[in-house]
Amino acid sequence: MSAPTTNQPRAYLLALTAVLLWSTVASAFKLSLRHLTPIQLLAYATLVSLITLLVMLAIQGRLRGLIEGTAGDLRRSVMLGLLNPVLYYLILFEAYDRLPAQEAQPLNYTWAITLALLSIPLLRQRLSRWDLIGGLVAYAGVWVIATRGDVLGVEFADPMGVALALGSTVVWALYWIYNVRDGREPLVGLASSFAVALPVVLVICALTDGLAVGSPAGLLGAAYVGVFEMGVAFACWLGALKYSENTAKVGNLIFLSPFLSLVFIHFLVGEAILGSTYVGLVLIVAGLALQQLRRR
Repeated sequence: MSAPTTNQPRAYLLALTAVLLWSTVASAFKLSLRHLTPIQLLAYATLVSLITLLVMLAIQGRLRGLIEGTAGDLRRSVMLGLLNPVLYYLILFEAYDRLPAQEAQPLNYTWAITLALLSIPLLRQRLSRWDLIGGLVAYAGVWVIATRGDVLGVEFADPMGVALALGSTVVWALYWIYNVRDGREPLVGLASSFAVALPVVLVICALTDGLAVGSPAGLLGAAYVGVFEMGVAFACWLGALKYSENTAKVGNLIFLSPFLSLVFIHFLVGEAILGSTYVGLVLIVAGLALQQLRRR
């Protein structure tokens, strides 16, 4: 079998597109939540995301993959769909509803550290020196952001919001750990999970806050989140990994996302970025970078 064709310029273009799109979604979350409740945002974003994924699969001629799965694939889709998008985004949107975007976004960004820690008991991986050091540095950044710079204090501005943001990293890490065992093509697996999740989310929304939305701006925000955060960005990142000569060349670009996100949060959401946010984010990214030394 011939080796897959690489195209590094194309890989960089796709990776930068994904990073740029992911950099805007924290602002999109916050702006949308001015008009929608978290469960309403999740319901409409999931609907739009599923449509987007189906269109991408149709363009690629891979729609049959949705109906060719085994019973095991269906059970996996149910489990993964309940994790993502149902539980993950519901917790994440609740965190954004409580916290400033400049706090929720960096806290959620620590999911890679959480993934390394959960891989120890669930995947029987060993905790390396760099995992430990990186985790300590990253969570020092979490403490700086959560306390808004009062690092010697023990009072958080919104303890529940902080807990939800960090809790979302646990759910996201669990999703990726269990997703490792999914042998299906990634877009097919993701579309299957969203197809299972959509009726669940719609029922929860109908029974709680209701599906009626008063503002078109909320629906536009949900559509943006569904198309770009949950759909196109994911496809671009997969393409970048496919065409890159090695994953490290595009993988490091993801570190640009949280810093670009602060720019969008400031200008689009109107938040004045605190000094503690910059310090905490630098520590979080430094911790993630140190963690990468393990793989090198």
